[in-house]
Amino acid sequence: MHVLSRRAFAASALAFAATPSFAAAAPPKFSAAAIGGGIDLHYVEQGEGPPLVFVHGSLSDYSYWKPQFPYFTPSRRVIAYSRRYNWPNDNPTQPNYSAITDADDLAGFIAALGLKNPVIVGHSYGALTALFFAMRHPGIAPAIVLAEAPAVSLLNDVEDADAAKAKAMYADIQARMVAPMRAAFAKGAREKGVAVFIDYVFGRPDAWASFSDADKADTMKDAHEWDVMMTGGELFPEIAPDALRRIETPVLMLSGAQSYPFLGVIDAQIEKLLPHVTRFIVPGAGHQMWLRKGDVCRAQTAAFLKRVGA
Repeated sequence: MHVLSRRAFAASALAFAATPSFAAAAPPKFSAAAIGGGIDLHYVEQGEGPPLVFVHGSLSDYSYWKPQFPYFTPSRRVIAYSRRYNWPNDNPTQPNYSAITDADDLAGFIAALGLKNPVIVGHSYGALTALFFAMRHPGIAPAIVLAEAPAVSLLNDVEDADAAKAKAMYADIQARMVAPMRAAFAKGAREKGVAVFIDYVFGRPDAWASFSDADKADTMKDAHEWDVMMTGGELFPEIAPDALRRIETPVLMLSGAQSYPFLGVIDAQIEKLLPHVTRFIVPGAGHQMWLRKGDVCRAQTAAFLKRVGA
């Protein structure tokens, strides 16, 4: 899950590119990695040192992370890639696509680049990818940073005073977001499917209609993942609570104080399940904490990685 105008991103990227640290660094390297099965993942990298891999959310691509590069490249090899069906990738359609596929792709990407002990930083659906990666590929990453993973199935596992509210949230997401999105994409009405998602997360029936034509085009550029996922895959694959309890990797969770309510409930549940977790609620931030409160996210990430020796 991710919503941001590419024009807004471009403006922020240009601003960061003007900073001395970015200007002094060697230019980013743009390339593609063949991870097997006919899948190529485009990525950008810059800097030297311990690797840090950024994973973007839905309706997004590797460029989401460009503003973060100047702050991490002085001490790290920083890499941001596009998940398999996001721009500018052009990969063959395969069935059963979900965050589980993305997690296995991430493992293949790390292997293809020969990365040793890479830190993984994921936002939204990229955080869900990182969470499945930690479950399915233990021992590869020395630390993981999650920014609001939409682990929607965990809403059904809440057992405290919020249990009824959480189950109602799950039912509402399925009825008013997932089902109509599936119906739209099944008919080839991809813009209608995207509109369902945008209207739901913004909590306004006219949210998508209020987008400018340019912003709609920017958003649709990264909608192909849902062409594949909503017709032959799973948007929110099930997560077994016991699988989270078995994760030994240290995890930093970043939650927006003003984010979507269902993500706050999910994050609270993830925090209860992970054995080695630190959670920080970013003041004044919504779901886009990495862009709106990047200084806070960077400071928390740097302190966490120093603390766990990653």
